[in-house]
Amino acid sequence: MTDHRSMPVPDGLEGDRLDAAMARLFGLSRTRAAELIADGNVRVDGAEAAKSDRVAAGAWLEVTLPPPPSAPTPRPEPVPGLRVVHEDGDIVVVDKPIGVVAHPTVGWTGPSVLEGLLAMGVQLTTSGAAERQGIVHRLDANTTGLMVLAKSEAAYSVLKRAFKERTVDKRYHTLVQGHPDPLRGTVDAPIDRHPSGDGRFAVVAGGRPSVTHYDTIEAFRAASLLEIKLETGRTHQIRVHMSALRHPCVGDRLYGADPTLAERLGVARQWLHAVRLGFDHPTEGRPVEFESPYPDDLAAAVEKLRDE
Repeated sequence: MTDHRSMPVPDGLEGDRLDAAMARLFGLSRTRAAELIADGNVRVDGAEAAKSDRVAAGAWLEVTLPPPPSAPTPRPEPVPGLRVVHEDGDIVVVDKPIGVVAHPTVGWTGPSVLEGLLAMGVQLTTSGAAERQGIVHRLDANTTGLMVLAKSEAAYSVLKRAFKERTVDKRYHTLVQGHPDPLRGTVDAPIDRHPSGDGRFAVVAGGRPSVTHYDTIEAFRAASLLEIKLETGRTHQIRVHMSALRHPCVGDRLYGADPTLAERLGVARQWLHAVRLGFDHPTEGRPVEFESPYPDDLAAAVEKLRDE
């Protein structure tokens, strides 16, 4: 159902660009706000306006918000490079390749773990929304490594609780620029969406509590290889916290990485890999642990640094 909104521009938005004001008022990305303006769905004092126009406090804003797009329906689709590490009647553990999301989302046209498993004949639990059944945690599209998914309803409930209560041992390796000081430490800083509304996340006062432990495995001339243990699982958490330390993940241009270093090392995405995953089996109770080797692109980057 189309949503029509009318309101005065708040005093706090005086002088903001229209697209920025829209993003703050309605929780949209700047890109989505600009699209609404370009499509004629926004009027200021009865007239159409451009996204770069500055708004005045008290100006009358009329906005037509189209209905949100419906969630995509998962379809079996083979995913090259998706590897099943372990499978039993309750869980399946996969090693996720680059360029693959956990489940289908609006606007994403690439492959997903969920659809890849469907193509393999793996039946996941029906718990959860239809487009993300069996999903108990996620990895960014360009973060590789281990994920566990639930095949039974009992496993889904137990694993969701384990992730919520932080009893799952999630270990990542990341290559960051420079040398963190100290070499071992904890980042305890809240994370929320970046105020710019451009899709990034950031350390923000009042954000969701986020805790990242890091330890230097190996130091090179231009970068350091770290092991990361997460207490929380916020979107982009490692990438945001490393950037906040001024040691962004190599190749992570979204969060300020040096493109020349990434190019020299042959890294075309953030150097971040979910290397180890440990938890109590959701129905058997026994501890289980799985490991994943570095993909070729990440391994090659480390070897280049060792050779320098």
